[in-house]
Amino acid sequence: MKGPDDEAPVLSAYRRGDWQPSLDTAPLPGATRARLALVPHIVAHSDRRWWDGIRADLPPLSGRRELVLSALELFRHGTVTIGGIGPQSADAFRAALWESAGLPGPLVERWGAMLYEGAARRETVAPDDALALVALPGNTFTCLDSVLEQAERSACVWVRPSRREPLSAARLLAALLAVGWPPARLGLYPTEQHTLHGLLKLTDRHVVYGGSGLAASVRDSPALALHGPGRGCALVPPGTGAGFAGAAGAADPLDPVDPLDRVDPLDRVDSVDSVDDMVAWLLPLIAADSGRFCSNVRTVVCVDHDPEPLAKALAAALDALHPGPAPDPADPRWPLTAFRDPAEADRAAASVRDRLRPGDHLLTREPTVVTGTGVGTRTGGDVYVRPQLALLRSDPAAPSHPLIGHEVPFPFAAVVGATADAARALADEALFVYRPPATPGGAP
Repeated sequence: MKGPDDEAPVLSAYRRGDWQPSLDTAPLPGATRARLALVPHIVAHSDRRWWDGIRADLPPLSGRRELVLSALELFRHGTVTIGGIGPQSADAFRAALWESAGLPGPLVERWGAMLYEGAARRETVAPDDALALVALPGNTFTCLDSVLEQAERSACVWVRPSRREPLSAARLLAALLAVGWPPARLGLYPTEQHTLHGLLKLTDRHVVYGGSGLAASVRDSPALALHGPGRGCALVPPGTGAGFAGAAGAADPLDPVDPLDRVDPLDRVDSVDSVDDMVAWLLPLIAADSGRFCSNVRTVVCVDHDPEPLAKALAAALDALHPGPAPDPADPRWPLTAFRDPAEADRAAASVRDRLRPGDHLLTREPTVVTGTGVGTRTGGDVYVRPQLALLRSDPAAPSHPLIGHEVPFPFAAVVGATADAARALADEALFVYRPPATPGGAP
């Protein structure tokens, strides 16, 4: 007798130039009962030998950039055929990401546009003979940009998708195949977590995304580009009456200070005197993309001034962000993602609360974990973690706190006061450092 899971779709792996099932599967998030085919290490090891045997006979692949851009148009707007799922339209993809990953429609559209724009601007490079591996995160599919970069650069690219969100990687591979990318030059290798280390040994070049634990475990691998926590930091100078330019004529507020330009990040900070203007600048840095990017601001450093007035105003602005009827948010500028595992939402919210110390204040007042209701909401409701902001009590001369740089899959920031020297030290620990837009006549 067949059980309900026997009728559920199983997203296939892609190996040896074809979609392949597997005896090993794992459930996908959401209520569809869909499952994901997993590739054991012994199978991947055999596939590497297969690749070595056919590589010399493959004809050169020209016109890679044109194929990539055509594939991205199909990824964003067309219908592709995915192994184990079948034909999938753009609307069906959007619905599937909402159902399994809680991604609202405006976010899917924004991220798709970012992929296309990034690929169109990227400098072209001469391809080599490497077999590349890209291990993706589950927080955003914009990291598929690394897949496209390696596809243009490498002889073959294997993609290890996140088990939390493999649908976007599968759709991109299907789009590349549909526009004529040679099947043998692509692979989709969903695996257990421990198998990642084996894939690193089987491939020649690696791009790996992950949190601090994963970053530490793979740091010493050769030929590795590691994308770990960004610890995004915004520097807020004291007010001097010089005014604040806002968005008009200013540098892009989403652009961080060049990470190589670290002589003194405070030299590039302009003075401001309007709390409202500072909130307008900081809000997108914290809340854009549902707070899921490594470049989102996690720490707001008030340099040589009281952080409380700004922290209170910023908390009120974050409290005003709320989920709307599924799958589209009430305000498409700052969409919040839904958690398909309520326990994961509780853990994410608790990771902030549990790190608070005596004297700290959680200034956001709205309930942290909420269940959305309304037209389009899933049965049982959609679970969200609302934005949080903490004002930290710490020594301004040497601020140290477990919430500084803390990354969670929802909008969160810690506000802390610091001396100029301490602010420089905090900036040095961050991969992404932001400064306010230029004042009139100031350098951007």
